[in-house]
Amino acid sequence: MAKCSVCGKSVHFGNNVSHSHRKTNRMWKPNIKRVRCKVNGGNKKLYVCTRCLKSGKVERA
Repeated sequence: MAKCSVCGKSVHFGNNVSHSHRKTNRMWKPNIKRVRCKVNGGNKKLYVCTRCLKSGKVERA
């Protein structure tokens, strides 16, 4: 699975809990986009979560 190359955010695991309190496995996936960014004076494609994009931690090419 993809992982944010800025903050390291990736998949989290937990349980769906029904009304009768039965538990089944589930995943929470971060909203990750493949973005062209400026890295060391050049352009590079990175996987970045939308929180890092919105906060300005990444300079887009």
